[in-house]
Amino acid sequence: MQVIYKIPELALYIERLKKQNLEIGFVPTMGALHEGHLSLIGNSKKRCPVTLTSIFVNPTQFNDPNDLKNYPRDLETDLKKLASASCDAVFVPSESDMYPEKDTRVFDFDGIDTLMEGEHRPGHFNGVAQIVSKLFDLVNPDVAFFGQKDFQQVAIIRKMVKKLNLNVQIVACPIIRETDGLAMSSRNLLLTEEHRKIAPLIHQTLMQAVAKSNGLSVPQIKSWVVETINQSGLLKVEYFEVVDDQQLIPSKTFKNGKNNIGCIAVWAGNIRLIDNISFNL
Repeated sequence: MQVIYKIPELALYIERLKKQNLEIGFVPTMGALHEGHLSLIGNSKKRCPVTLTSIFVNPTQFNDPNDLKNYPRDLETDLKKLASASCDAVFVPSESDMYPEKDTRVFDFDGIDTLMEGEHRPGHFNGVAQIVSKLFDLVNPDVAFFGQKDFQQVAIIRKMVKKLNLNVQIVACPIIRETDGLAMSSRNLLLTEEHRKIAPLIHQTLMQAVAKSNGLSVPQIKSWVVETINQSGLLKVEYFEVVDDQQLIPSKTFKNGKNNIGCIAVWAGNIRLIDNISFNL
């Protein structure tokens, strides 16, 4: 596996691949890699002759300085995991390389950035678009792979690709979960033992909500989910919203043949966890 630290070195690597007409699969990450990330690499390797990933904790998508400061980082372990997953190359840039000057670009996402994550993390998705567009420009991938756990983020990136007329296909891959159902996340490493034990309640409640959705309205389901999780005493729901899977418009009713997605953010102590589930009736 080739480890690339500098942009000129990356440019030479990409140029060689393009001359050979090799399709590039790209998996951008912020490190602290887990099986969810490695599954994205696996999906890329099944589809593309070359798989490249990046590790960069992007400061512009953090609206909380403490969150940025505490975000887990372990490059040595990450590189070992990528090598064991047979990743072909990894790009590990510095902040000064990615942002030699302040990125003042402001993206228009037609409003889908203002609800759910966008409402509670102002500026987050603009920061995501800044770094992903920079990485797409440098890597010039044919296909990019993202985890479905970040459902709204995938929708934002698809919108960005369309608006910028980028020639890259976005593939959303299934959520990878721990054996107890908790969605895998780099932030799970920061949970206390007590919060880690109760955190699977999030997914358990979402599954029960899908089972109840034939008999209850959307407002009833939303209230039940929030009450059920909050009653644990250790978890607090920041939001739970049911939206259509295309435009992210909040759903008023469950309709057969229409795929609604239940998206949730929950505080486990000082750690914020997100998850989602399909209400595909």
